[in-house]
Amino acid sequence: MDLNLIKNTAVGAAYKSGEILRSHLGNFGEVSKKGPKDLVTAADIASEKQIIETIQSRFADHKILAEESNAEDTDTDGCTWIIDPLDGTTNFAHQVPVFSVSIAFAENGQLRVGVVLNPITGELFTAVQGQGAQLNGRSISVSDCRQISESLLVTGFPYDIKENPEPYMDKFARCLSAAIGVRRLGSAALDLCFVACGRFEGFWEQGLKPWDTAAGTLIAREAGARVTDFSGSNYDIYNKALLATNGHIHEDLRSLLT
Repeated sequence: MDLNLIKNTAVGAAYKSGEILRSHLGNFGEVSKKGPKDLVTAADIASEKQIIETIQSRFADHKILAEESNAEDTDTDGCTWIIDPLDGTTNFAHQVPVFSVSIAFAENGQLRVGVVLNPITGELFTAVQGQGAQLNGRSISVSDCRQISESLLVTGFPYDIKENPEPYMDKFARCLSAAIGVRRLGSAALDLCFVACGRFEGFWEQGLKPWDTAAGTLIAREAGARVTDFSGSNYDIYNKALLATNGHIHEDLRSLLT
């Protein structure tokens, strides 16, 4: 498998998708809901359609796992592209410029390529398994901060938090007390990339989907991050809970979440 061709295809699709998202920003048409807080816009649909068409024009026999079209597919055999055409739809719908396009490629369930683009800032995060991670073509790595008291953390909340907020807020309160600060950006893909490039020391979230985390997980790992579930077991994209850190604070942060 030519992973460089895979990467170049993903990058090209991400940039085309970014153009679509920018053209819809502030003029995104009808907004519908998949759930009480789970929005979908015409931009999501157009972005995903373009990404899939770009991939299938080169790899017609590859499978697609995409948020808006075939989100229930969990078959990991063979070659699979895992796509979030707009990670951060709520931000996008409110014209908050913190959202991303996330495209990953997996082979027999193993993440091989990851690409995350913020179309507004132009920041392009990429990784190929075994080749490290990059931001706009330059190598990136996690921070060297070794104390959780000096760490800046980031988190997100699931869409159903209003139904049972206590477990999430308890974790949030413990982390907020222990760290220098906690942020909530609204795009899990960017959260992982920001751990990868050292802006955050740690990220945790529950209720995630494969397309939220696939590309960002590989980028973070290739930048030196440790990525597990809350029990410390190796994370895979079908887990519901994710903890990613620079490695140095991992066990300290994990103890606050369990």
